Amino acid sequence: MNKKGFTLIELLIVIMILGVLAALITGNFFTSLKKGRDAKRKADLEQITRALEMYYEDKRAYPSSSDVSFGSVLTDLDSGKIYMQKLPNDPNSGSYGYETDATGTYYKLYACLENTLQILPYTTNPSTFTCSRNCKNQVDTTVPCIWGISSSNTTP
Repeated sequence: MNKKGFTLIELLIVIMILGVLAALITGNFFTSLKKGRDAKRKADLEQITRALEMYYEDKRAYPSSSDVSFGSVLTDLDSGKIYMQKLPNDPNSGSYGYETDATGTYYKLYACLENTLQILPYTTNPSTFTCSRNCKNQVDTTVPCIWGISSSNTTP
């Protein structure tokens, strides 16, 4: 009697191959999610920059740190003009960082990136730097901010 079927060894090999393929796909998926959130962070900082520059055009000063609250409206309290309906928050860690001096002559925006292999300087203003604020990464360790944009009269 000839019985046709797979041996236990053949089945284990197929299961191991499928496991390795699943692990590779899952790893790439999570890396893509990190890159997507980092792209959103960079785009958010670019949008905030445009709103800050419009504010500066009207007031000849950037808003104070106390006037910039991520997750709320960026508005001129004197005229009521709205520069941004809602300042975006970081997709993971809450809010971005914003620094300025007492007279509003410059600003610095910063964020933490999850995918540190993605840090490549753009050809425009953004660059990598270490800021005065720390963020938490996925394993709850504190890391320095590594992406920033500043006004043209200062560097991040």
